[in-house]
Amino acid sequence: MMNATKNHIGKNTASRREKTKATAQTVGRVCPLDAKTKGCQRNTERQNESSTNSHATYAFLKCSFLPKLIDTPSIQDEKKTGKMERDFYQSLSQLTEHYGITPALSKHLGFPYNIAFAIEDIKKQLKIKTKNWEKIRLIQDKKKTYLLSEERYNTGATLYYIPIIPLYRLSKNPNYRQAVQLLQSVCSYLYHIADVPYYRKQESYLCWMYEMISDWLINDETEDTPEYVREIKQSEWIGDYMEQKIYNPQNLTLFKERINRFENRDSFETDCLLLACDTLALYEMFPNATIYRNIQQDKRNSDNDDYDEDYHERTITMEKYVSFCADDKGILFQTLFDSVNAEFQECTEIEEPSTQKRFDGTNVSNDNLDFENCIFPLIERLIDILNSI
Repeated sequence: MMNATKNHIGKNTASRREKTKATAQTVGRVCPLDAKTKGCQRNTERQNESSTNSHATYAFLKCSFLPKLIDTPSIQDEKKTGKMERDFYQSLSQLTEHYGITPALSKHLGFPYNIAFAIEDIKKQLKIKTKNWEKIRLIQDKKKTYLLSEERYNTGATLYYIPIIPLYRLSKNPNYRQAVQLLQSVCSYLYHIADVPYYRKQESYLCWMYEMISDWLINDETEDTPEYVREIKQSEWIGDYMEQKIYNPQNLTLFKERINRFENRDSFETDCLLLACDTLALYEMFPNATIYRNIQQDKRNSDNDDYDEDYHERTITMEKYVSFCADDKGILFQTLFDSVNAEFQECTEIEEPSTQKRFDGTNVSNDNLDFENCIFPLIERLIDILNSI
């Protein structure tokens, strides 16, 4: 899972429950999910080896075989088969036009191998050409057959935990007053516009985790308890103080002015300036976009009739792996990191930004992951800068 800079993860959002195990890193990597997790990792187990008769020929090695069509049930009715093929090639034409690719000839192969071959060909091309392409499915409903393409931003099981105490320490250095203002503007954008959770807000996942860890430590005294107590108190009062700083709307109204008058003197300030410029550009391009804009809201909305409580139990939801945190150093953070990673180990899914496009003859969705391709690397850069302080 991830830690407060770049770490790896697992996450959840709904009701707070008894502590499970967690997996994480700050902009680092999250520990891999439990091996029992389905759909997250490929099965790397090899089949038992067997040897052929020593007199067997190897001619079959020179042959190629058509792919199996495993998703389409056998269809005996020729009329249904014919309609399915027509629907498929109409859908294929719409898909290839949308993505700007050229399908290989396949009609001559005959049903169902023509469809299987065409799908395998398109998969290979989309994997090469489309940055966030995830998978393609052949859908068959009562009315027609069509292709459904899914694009997904792969977070790499990273914990995007943004440490706020390093920014507080930097603010005490008068030589970096302008750099602090730039970083506060960046954090303010993430707080107000991108909707990144803040660990001192009661509804945030990390607020709950910090409170839970504090309760453990207070009730279980050890030789490290004084240090834990010191770091806990520091995380609370500095967290409240810095929230007031980044909450100030002037951080956004003065964002461009701060950039224009900034004079960078060293590599650190240059990194701050470049990050601020890229953040402002993203803000202007996507003025209302949040990190949740391409997250399915139906299962995670507790006010919705379709709210799936089990979904939050088995899923590392985004607010669990993207958040402001106190610090990425010290025994408090290490305990937080271990706890998050342990909890994530109990999850079987990771909630990531994704879009689906139906090629059924209707207008194709213009949804994309351009914002996500910018915001997550930007958060990683911010974490790297704060970790260098």
